[in-house]
Amino acid sequence: MFNVAQQWNRCLDAIKANLPAEQFNVWFAPIVAVDYDQKNNRVTLKVPSQFFVEQIEERYINILSSALKMAFGDDVKLLYKYNVVGGDDASAVEQTEDNSSNKLKQELKIRKPRVATNPFVQDDALDEIDPQLNPRYTFENYCSSMSNKLAVSIGQAIAEHPEVKTYNPMFVFGSTGVGKTHLLQAIGIKLKENYPRMRVLYVSSRVFESQYTTAVIQKKVNDFINFYLSIDVLLLDDIQFLAGKEKTQNTFFHIFSHLHLHQRQLVMSCDCRPSELDGMEPRLLSRFKWGMTVELEKPDFELRRKFLAMKAAQDGLKIADDVLDFIATNVSDSVRELEGVMVALLAHATMLGQDITIDLARSVIGNTVKVTPKQLTFESIAETVADYYNLPTDVLYGKSRKREISDARQLVMYLAKKEAQMSSTSIGAKLDRTHATVLHACIQIEQRMSIEKDFSREVQAITASLTQ
Repeated sequence: MFNVAQQWNRCLDAIKANLPAEQFNVWFAPIVAVDYDQKNNRVTLKVPSQFFVEQIEERYINILSSALKMAFGDDVKLLYKYNVVGGDDASAVEQTEDNSSNKLKQELKIRKPRVATNPFVQDDALDEIDPQLNPRYTFENYCSSMSNKLAVSIGQAIAEHPEVKTYNPMFVFGSTGVGKTHLLQAIGIKLKENYPRMRVLYVSSRVFESQYTTAVIQKKVNDFINFYLSIDVLLLDDIQFLAGKEKTQNTFFHIFSHLHLHQRQLVMSCDCRPSELDGMEPRLLSRFKWGMTVELEKPDFELRRKFLAMKAAQDGLKIADDVLDFIATNVSDSVRELEGVMVALLAHATMLGQDITIDLARSVIGNTVKVTPKQLTFESIAETVADYYNLPTDVLYGKSRKREISDARQLVMYLAKKEAQMSSTSIGAKLDRTHATVLHACIQIEQRMSIEKDFSREVQAITASLTQ
């Protein structure tokens, strides 16, 4: 009788022999073979979450496929089972024998095109090109807030109405990890959904440079140029890497000019605004400014919080609001850092069975990103509390006994002691009160927080804003 568990253990042994122990323990040790359909040679693996499926498909598919074929034969098919977020039943996601991402592409309504062997070689038989788009980078998966609202709105307008060239070219700039690549890909994916026959191409400037160099070596520069002249929408990422590449820039100048003249859309990303881009031909820089230049700012608290909630749902993690607030407050530089923290939390939750608490989040953040604690002062605490309650800051230093002012003053004392680690005597001196008054205020605040949920949430919000 066929023993699926035994065969899966053979697979695990093969995988373990070819992977570092820590990677094997995180991504393969939790997987269990739960079913085998001998008639169709189909094995079903139970994984912790959809996130595991994505990571295995992206990072370990070759080694997994080899192990499965060794144990189950060349025609083996694979199913994954994982718990749907918010549900109790297991849901299966089927992959073909080569474990391609066709399922995801079908969900996004992106037809898999026929691909030329070389990107700059024309083939009249090909009516489509591979747009080089990652189906995960959609507008639906792109969190927005005031820090990126303008860029996202323009990107969506281009994708919905490509015939309108108001924003041609679109030049997006921002620091690392703010979502430039995701935005370019989302534009491309939406265009392919709406206009499947459109020739859309996403390419990084490093790939563009490499293709051009290859074309020069093979004496196929004309083929290279003609290929790019046929593109309807060109999405060029990280254009700063063309700086100093005079010949590549010269070629791109002619491609840019032709596409723009013939009403083809160009969207480019960069790590700085055009005026700060050194090593670029002036005539090229002037063309970058023809259309719309828009900045993707560092993610604000609202965006970081939305992203964390979305990732938790996608990964099947239950994370309390106060933990999400803590992470969003303390990891502020980029979405990429937030994603790294969520990966680490997922590993702790699935591998070690740990509850995701603020203490665990603090430990993970310390290991994942460099955290520079914000220096809190009594004055900054007083200003933050006053702003939250729409009070003039100077009234907190006065003698007023009005309830709203007295309560705010007590909260300043509590936060100065708890968050700024000030002594009761020092706090009293700031407000012309005794240290006994400060101690009494701290006790009052703690008692109110234990019985007044709305007030407790107010204190948490103010505390979070202190470290932003």
